[in-house]
Amino acid sequence: MIFEFTANPGFDFITMFGKQINAPVKDNFLEIPKEMGKGYVRKIGFGDNFKLTIHRYTLNDDLIIKRNPAEKANNVRTLFFYNSKEERELHYNDEENIPFAQKNDAFILLSTNDIKSEIRFPAGSNIHYMVVGITNSRLKSILSIDKPNNTLATISGENDSFLFFENFDSEMQIILKNIVNVDLNNSLNNFYIQIKVLELMYLLFTKLSLRENTTYKNIKSNDATRLLLIRNEILADLSSPPVLQELAKIAIMSETKLKQLFKQTFGDTIYNFYQKARMEEAAFLLRQAKHSVSEVGYELGFSNLSHFSRLFEKQYGLTPKKYSSVL
Repeated sequence: MIFEFTANPGFDFITMFGKQINAPVKDNFLEIPKEMGKGYVRKIGFGDNFKLTIHRYTLNDDLIIKRNPAEKANNVRTLFFYNSKEERELHYNDEENIPFAQKNDAFILLSTNDIKSEIRFPAGSNIHYMVVGITNSRLKSILSIDKPNNTLATISGENDSFLFFENFDSEMQIILKNIVNVDLNNSLNNFYIQIKVLELMYLLFTKLSLRENTTYKNIKSNDATRLLLIRNEILADLSSPPVLQELAKIAIMSETKLKQLFKQTFGDTIYNFYQKARMEEAAFLLRQAKHSVSEVGYELGFSNLSHFSRLFEKQYGLTPKKYSSVL
């Protein structure tokens, strides 16, 4: 199933989605028809300029959600909070499908509505995500920061097109779980959800406020497509360090532009991003796959296990051996 929409002012996802699947929306709640799967979509408003949509469902067929760029620039900022143990795909424009998830991937995406995007969920996957739509003026009022860094200034500003990614850590995932599981039959729980959403946003913007305060470069949809390609190129083989010259050719960018846009979007240099992903993969193999320390080290390209242990301890505060033993 394909659901395609244009993010113009006044667009209401739940209403349009309900019409497409022929399902009624009652009190901002849409239940997925049994012939399609199970689950729901729920919309919650905190005023006209701050809204939340919760998606929690499993479908019998593949779901493709296409967002076309807004016909006119608007002041809505979109925050996507994804948390699922299933594989999903995300790509921009008309590129081939780009896998965007490794194992238990969870991530946060922030963007303006003038960047075209496409999200694919395979049939049978546990779709579990939340979308916050908020105007820049409401966001600026909530943040109440006199001197924001360039990242926060861009997100709460008026004219820039942007795309930012952040990790969705375990503390934030617990908050999302609390939000999703709230019983809205209690009239005060809408207030509770608003508090929890603000807490989630606080943790997110705390991360973003720590980014290096460098000059922001405006991003285009083609740039977003290529950056996503580069991200997945890096993650495709964590046993080999990325080669900037090769990545620049893939991205059809100069090395300088690629380095700048990558760090701006993902909050870290290409090599640091690679090393962190490498250690996250190591933690996964130690925890879930129950591999030995030597197996993990060699699988991830380390010829020196002492070097692997030092890098792992730097990121997690424990050596790989101790990390394995305490879980």
